[in-house]
Amino acid sequence: MQENDIPQINPQSILDPPQIKLNTAAEEGAGNMVESNPRKMIKPIKFGGRGFKLNFAMSPKKKKIFLGVGGFLLLIVIFLVVFGLIPALNIYNKGKTLADSAKKVQAAVDSQDINVVESQLQSFKGDLKDFDSAFMRLSWTKVLPWVGGYWRDGEAGLNAAGYGIEAAEIVIETVKPYADIVGFAGPDSNTAQSGEDTANDRIEFLVETVASVIPNIDKISEKAKLAQSEIDKINVGHYPEEFRGMKVRSKLREVIDLSNEATNYVSQSKKLLEATPYLIGADDTRTYLLIFQNDKELRPTGGFITAYSIVNVSDGKFEPVISSDIYNLDNNYTPSIKSPDIFADYLQGIYVANPKFRLRDMNWSPDFRDSMETFLAEAKKAGIQDIDGVIGVDTQVVVNILDVIGQIGVPGFGNFSSENDPKCDCPQVVYELESFADVEGPVVWSENEPGKIVFAPENYDNRKKIVGPLMNSILSNALGQPMEKLPGLFEAAWKSVTEKHVAFYLFDENAQAGVEEFGIAGRIEDYDGDYLHVNDANLGGRKSNLYVTQEVDQQVDIAKDGTVTKTLTLSYKNPQSYDGWLNSVMPNWARVYVPKGSELISVEGFEDQGETYEDLGKTVFSGGFKLRPEGAAKITIKYKLPFKVDDQYKLFVQKQLGKDKPLYTITVGKQREDLFLKTDKEFKFSI
Repeated sequence: MQENDIPQINPQSILDPPQIKLNTAAEEGAGNMVESNPRKMIKPIKFGGRGFKLNFAMSPKKKKIFLGVGGFLLLIVIFLVVFGLIPALNIYNKGKTLADSAKKVQAAVDSQDINVVESQLQSFKGDLKDFDSAFMRLSWTKVLPWVGGYWRDGEAGLNAAGYGIEAAEIVIETVKPYADIVGFAGPDSNTAQSGEDTANDRIEFLVETVASVIPNIDKISEKAKLAQSEIDKINVGHYPEEFRGMKVRSKLREVIDLSNEATNYVSQSKKLLEATPYLIGADDTRTYLLIFQNDKELRPTGGFITAYSIVNVSDGKFEPVISSDIYNLDNNYTPSIKSPDIFADYLQGIYVANPKFRLRDMNWSPDFRDSMETFLAEAKKAGIQDIDGVIGVDTQVVVNILDVIGQIGVPGFGNFSSENDPKCDCPQVVYELESFADVEGPVVWSENEPGKIVFAPENYDNRKKIVGPLMNSILSNALGQPMEKLPGLFEAAWKSVTEKHVAFYLFDENAQAGVEEFGIAGRIEDYDGDYLHVNDANLGGRKSNLYVTQEVDQQVDIAKDGTVTKTLTLSYKNPQSYDGWLNSVMPNWARVYVPKGSELISVEGFEDQGETYEDLGKTVFSGGFKLRPEGAAKITIKYKLPFKVDDQYKLFVQKQLGKDKPLYTITVGKQREDLFLKTDKEFKFSI
């Protein structure tokens, strides 16, 4: 090898920008090199018969730029690793620990042991603090577009969790004396398992100590509201419907809804707790009119008023005084108030000859207080006097209680339970109550012998006697249950009240304010957003609501200027066959309450389209149709709201008293919510 064939690399060449130059064949043959500044050129490296020349030299100015850019990029990489990747991995690990801790808290709650719950809550509190510290190391991302929104949501969630823990600590301290009542005394509690005390004994204890609970309600409410204010900052619309097969947005919305409900119950409970001593007769005996509404024959406030009872309440103990059939009360009443024109068309019978309200049909207003004020003013003329208020209950309350205490016996009437009866595919107690209530036809009294009945329908005498003995048996059995049954009874009462199978109208101003604020007064409420209440009345369709199901679909279209147009579809189905007794053709009168000033665009499906009018501060769309056994009906109403919306669409839906759990679907753009409506509910959608 010749010396000239060895590649020569000038060390200075690396300082200049790289250049590549291929030698021509002539140059190679001549063995000449391209003359160049030695700082900028290197000898070509021959390869495959051709030579090429590399030049990596840079000017001082370009060298500084190159090093500056490279150094900056290196700093970014280091920053992302130190302040991004490492904290993210730490958050992930802390998050796994926090998730496990949350599961343990849930397991503690499921164990219904308040001491275990308290212990696990403290562990969760420590894990939450660790997670929060790790999460804050990414606080620099909050200024970034897109990513910053997720960080701020996380910050709000952590703040809410902190306030929630503080509220939970106060709750635990408050309810400890009542742990056995609410079912959280734990399996090792001698008190809860002794059986020496009865439910009535613990109710007496509750009556004596309820005043001590009230001061803590404000503290709990304050923390709950702070938590809710943080949760309200979270933008659910940021999140996908699903991620790797796991529902995200709906689960997040479910958590937010549960938090909102809990906050509302706490904040709205103070006045009710303050009124509790009055309600349960702690200072003096209270006398209530208990009206029994048959929800299987649905009416505006929960059902057809089939019977009533006068009960005394003293120190939490209920004692029936008298009970009777509503027809018996109607026999002592002279009708004086004009009834709606549709009564003659749908109920027919006596309303054709004399179109004036009977007491049994006076719960025509969807607002329980409004209906009861009318009812009581007239019932007073028939002998109902000296009462402190009205409590409306339906058959579901009886079923809920019997689910806990089991079968009971009612002397002279047999046994009653909540077990399914194949004769109606319904609870046995419901079947028996409907049997006793199945009275049609007039009662004929003797002209010559006052007080003597010449003719009466079958079960006439039993019908007016069953309610009192049944209610007395239920109450005495419930209050005499061993302590281990008390949590179940507490849950049954809570379910009955919150799912709108019980309603109160009280004459005492403070007591009425308490039940209204807690949402158990059956009032049609004011609301500053969209509003919906669908109210149905079975006018002569036997007990068909035992089988009828309902679906309510709302399509909400929001224009660019904020105008809201809604398409409401009401679907009714009766899957059972005609039997002429429980199930028959059901004439239904529907009233849809929407925000006052709403504009009706179109309506389809009503056989008898009613008027559009105003009632209880709302605009009402009305109409009637007949739902046949094994049939279906669909009503579609399109209307425009009287206001525009900006960045959020809010809707408050009020469930009808006595109604079961209709399926509601709400669609706002690409957002959709499906649920079985158990109670009144507020919805919020980001636009």
